[in-house]
Amino acid sequence: MNTILPIEKRNAVLLKMADLLEQERAVLKSINQQDLANYSGADLAMEKRLLVDDAKVDGMILSLQQLASQEDPVGQVRFNFTHENGMKISNKTAAFGTILIIYESRPDVTVEAGGIAFKSGNKILLKGGKESILSNQKIVSLWHEALKTTVISTEWVEYLNYDRAQTQEFLENPTQKVDLIVPRGGEKLIEFTKKHATCPVIVSGRGNNFVYVNADADLQKALAIIINGKTSNISVCNALDKVLIDTNVPNWEIFAKQLVTELQLFDVTVLGDESIARVTGVKAIESDLIWYEEFLDYKIVIGTVDGNPEAISKINKYCGGHSASIITRSDASAQQFMENVDASSVYHNASTRFTDGGQFGLGGELAISTDKLHQRGPIGLQHLVTNKWYIYGDGQIR
Repeated sequence: MNTILPIEKRNAVLLKMADLLEQERAVLKSINQQDLANYSGADLAMEKRLLVDDAKVDGMILSLQQLASQEDPVGQVRFNFTHENGMKISNKTAAFGTILIIYESRPDVTVEAGGIAFKSGNKILLKGGKESILSNQKIVSLWHEALKTTVISTEWVEYLNYDRAQTQEFLENPTQKVDLIVPRGGEKLIEFTKKHATCPVIVSGRGNNFVYVNADADLQKALAIIINGKTSNISVCNALDKVLIDTNVPNWEIFAKQLVTELQLFDVTVLGDESIARVTGVKAIESDLIWYEEFLDYKIVIGTVDGNPEAISKINKYCGGHSASIITRSDASAQQFMENVDASSVYHNASTRFTDGGQFGLGGELAISTDKLHQRGPIGLQHLVTNKWYIYGDGQIR
């Protein structure tokens, strides 16, 4: 199990898995309907993430095909040095070993994240949520079929059907070596994992993203970007939660009213700071603590700021470190904003909904990290590796 699989075998498994998903498309969708029927429906965002439809299956297949076409992330030379004593020293990328992925309600993670971990030479442990258990078990059975067809042990992909207590016990006293844990989900899941884990954890999944409408903004672009960021998919971590309007925008009050009207057409609940509430008539926020919240719902908070420095300061105080966008015609304002906002992805005149491994050209993602070690933002195939040093000598001693 510890010997890394040749890249040809890893790619063959990924392509076989893509074929099996196509063959079993109807069966998978039918099984997923059982998961949906069993789900209470209490959380709209959770339900959207749980659904497996044709578009989701297409995405899973495309992700596997793209992964198979990418070069091997393992064994890439990152540094070369020849010592004065003649030793040849190089640093190369290396697989972690075993990666545990803990996630909620998203069967597509069982394919996409599993594929990225496998392609980068790792054994995968998958711990999905109880709400998607039937869909996940079906997908894992396809993984095992793909492995067997390629004459590879099914131990490379393992599903942990654990409840919360069993998961905690495994995190604290793992029954096998785990080298890295990636929790994908809400803040409670991330806190739970970090609290109990005994190996490194990459934090992923919290959004609370901001759009700042600068004094020099193209207001039609601002409107379109905000509506897209908030309404195109509420259940994802790159969705928009907060808008800041510069009071130096000419007739900012008219723009604020127009924005509120547009958002309400999409049934978005709009809350405002004191200025926005006064001008537009929306309900005022009850506490500044709401600026810290990620909603995953048809809900947004709009506030006002006086210029770039105040916008940057407010975003750095409250945002989740995920994504922030400035809408402006001024390149200088954009550069100041992008260099000083402390987030994994900073935008100029574009929607935060693009923070995604596929959209960034990575061919999918394991997660979107808001940590700064060891990788920030979308974690693609080339980031899911550690490294080690290779030293070639001829009897040298120090």
